[in-house]
Amino acid sequence: MDTSADRSILLACTIVGVIATGGSLYFSEVLGLIPCELCWIQRIGMYPLVVILGVATYENRIEVWRTALPLSVGGGFVAAYHSYIQRAATVRCSLDGGCGSVQYELFGLLSIPNLALIAFSLISIGLVFGVRRNR
Repeated sequence: MDTSADRSILLACTIVGVIATGGSLYFSEVLGLIPCELCWIQRIGMYPLVVILGVATYENRIEVWRTALPLSVGGGFVAAYHSYIQRAATVRCSLDGGCGSVQYELFGLLSIPNLALIAFSLISIGLVFGVRRNR
């Protein structure tokens, strides 16, 4: 198989993870937004992906999907549920404002969990594409 294509896929997934991680840190550390419990769970899924995918990119190991895909799919489910809660606005969790509150919207459309869902989805799609290419 074309290993440069594998590395490109892994690099793209890593870049998505870096942007998502940087964005979450920007929201909390620069804008001062306090992450709710579901945001913390999504961070638990995203932050390790940066390291896992970065190392896999360096070593050109597409087999990393066995580790990375459960994190990205699990994080995606949490982000989808969080997005649903924000739209339904009937369920609340703790910390500052609750999981149903929308603290930030990009272009008035995409809340933080929506952005996380996009990132987790892109990583998952990239990993699945990379694996399917090699089978």
